[in-house]
Amino acid sequence: MNSFTSSDISLHGAETRLVSVTLSVFGGTSSVTVSGNKDQLAEEQVQIAERQRLGGVIPNFFSSYDWNAPPLGAKQKFRLSIRSIIDPVSLFTAAGAAGVQQYRNSFAAYGGGIEGYGKRYGVNLADDATGTLLSRGVYPSIFHQDPRYFYKGTGSIRSRMFHAISAAVIARGDDGRWKPNYSHVLGTFSAAGISNLYYPASDRGASSVLFNGLAGTGRSALKNLLREFVFKGITSHVPR
Repeated sequence: MNSFTSSDISLHGAETRLVSVTLSVFGGTSSVTVSGNKDQLAEEQVQIAERQRLGGVIPNFFSSYDWNAPPLGAKQKFRLSIRSIIDPVSLFTAAGAAGVQQYRNSFAAYGGGIEGYGKRYGVNLADDATGTLLSRGVYPSIFHQDPRYFYKGTGSIRSRMFHAISAAVIARGDDGRWKPNYSHVLGTFSAAGISNLYYPASDRGASSVLFNGLAGTGRSALKNLLREFVFKGITSHVPR
């Protein structure tokens, strides 16, 4: 840095004066080069995500509390998706949902008893696997979009609500730019279309695909609101 010499400053008794000094760079120019291994940074992001659990139990893998977090590579997107699918909590949730469907006699064509419950359990597993893999792994890799929700945490309640709800249809690209969330929208509707292969005949059709696709988008918006206003306070190992 260049040197600085102050002019004389006269002070009277008990007087205080603040002087602001700005030093210029010697030679007139400076540069900073930042480099890093992208794969290593992405792996660190996965390790951070896998430790995040609501109450230390329920996975909260797809929430990022670092607004400037490095992007995930395709390998990490698939890894985090599969990790979410095979997590014991996800398997238990599918089992609980199948029990509720059995009690309500949803998908009546599956019948009752152990066989009916097994079919409903398989349907729930298939729905979760296809939805997560497509919207969090396959399409984000194709469109180079980040499958995580980026916690805002600042600003007015209205602005935070808008950010959370819009995240269901707007995603951050791997280049840091915001763009339409092709990954989640296509993933949700693709999973709804694939469900026609294993749902009972009475629960198939274009209307069912449309309803399930819109319902999936609505659930994503609701979950994002919880991520923005609730989840951080009860999530373990949130990065500072």
